[in-house]
Amino acid sequence: MLPHLGGVLVEEVSAEDGVLRIVARTSGSVPASCPDCGAPSLRRHSGYQRRLADGAVGGRQVCIELTIRRLFCDAPGCGRVTFAEQVEGLTVRYERRTPQLRDLLSTISVALAGRAGERLAARLPAPVSRTTLLGLVMALPDPPAGTPRVLGVDEFATRKGHKYGTVLVDCETHAPIDLLPDREAATFAAWLTEHPGVEIICRDRGGAFADGARSAAPDAVQIADLWHIWHNLAEAVKHLVSKHSACLREPDPDPESGPDVVCPPVSHAGRLAARVQQHHTAVHELLGQGLSVRAVAHRLDLARNTVRRYARAATWQELATGRWQNLPSTLDPYKPYLHRRWNEGHTSGAARAGGLQRHRQAPRRTPGTRLHRLLLRRPRLPPPLPPRTGRHPAPTAPTQGCAR
Repeated sequence: MLPHLGGVLVEEVSAEDGVLRIVARTSGSVPASCPDCGAPSLRRHSGYQRRLADGAVGGRQVCIELTIRRLFCDAPGCGRVTFAEQVEGLTVRYERRTPQLRDLLSTISVALAGRAGERLAARLPAPVSRTTLLGLVMALPDPPAGTPRVLGVDEFATRKGHKYGTVLVDCETHAPIDLLPDREAATFAAWLTEHPGVEIICRDRGGAFADGARSAAPDAVQIADLWHIWHNLAEAVKHLVSKHSACLREPDPDPESGPDVVCPPVSHAGRLAARVQQHHTAVHELLGQGLSVRAVAHRLDLARNTVRRYARAATWQELATGRWQNLPSTLDPYKPYLHRRWNEGHTSGAARAGGLQRHRQAPRRTPGTRLHRLLLRRPRLPPPLPPRTGRHPAPTAPTQGCAR
């Protein structure tokens, strides 16, 4: 029933408080091998007792109290003086569980890990904490990774903008294979040289990966992965639409919305688009005069990366399209009603909010201040400063009852 106890002498078996207690000892006539030199020894130095947890038997936890020997190593060239004997299949150095229980918990940790594995182990019963299960997963050796037929290559950031690495994935099994410390072509080429046999390399548009694959695996076919294909297509369509945005006509007005608003609001999108157009024109004019990017950034009070982004864009629509247009709003269903109320003369924010609250389709919270801010905002100019007549402001007239 317990084959792993075949190498020891069982002296007592008892059940106490739901725990099966097994008292055993090793045989004194069987020599033990030194862990360093492997020389057998029978000369006893001392002994001590180990407590080992084992797999459950009959729904009870099992605790093995094993007495083992500490022996002298008599080999002349060995530097170890004494050593503790180990029982094959039962004990491991610095381990408080038998190999059978450790394998069971490792399987649970791989399948469930964390709290789910902790709950299953408690029902076996082999109670263990979730932290211990995670430690067992981390202690497992990595599975041997062969050379894939279709290799996926991409970069990842350990510190974005500063330090990058390379991840290699088997595209057929979707399993990670290896991690490279950087994204250089020489590192990737060295890995391909050590793992010949790759037929297809699926990568992004990075030049380093292309150079490494071309030098170390010239026969492999290089293709782009699906995400970068869709991303490049979306960028090309966006660039084309923004370049020909002037050809798109405005849609016909909705007949239910009534006449146009007398005082159209200045939208947030319009102001931002105008600012983008102004910065784009100024950057290209200064660059056309021969100024450097640093000088343009200093003159316009912009970051150098922002100036480079404006310089790379042929038209200002490339930077404005898609950022503020066609953004949904919670007030879209109620704008026709608000425009009609404006045309009727109700230009007060509180009055419009009250009418909207009485409207059958009004939302629960429609404060008048928000309506005034979102729909009827007008550009506000700062109040004019008083003229400066001297170093100090003129004294004001004293109020009645104050002493001069």
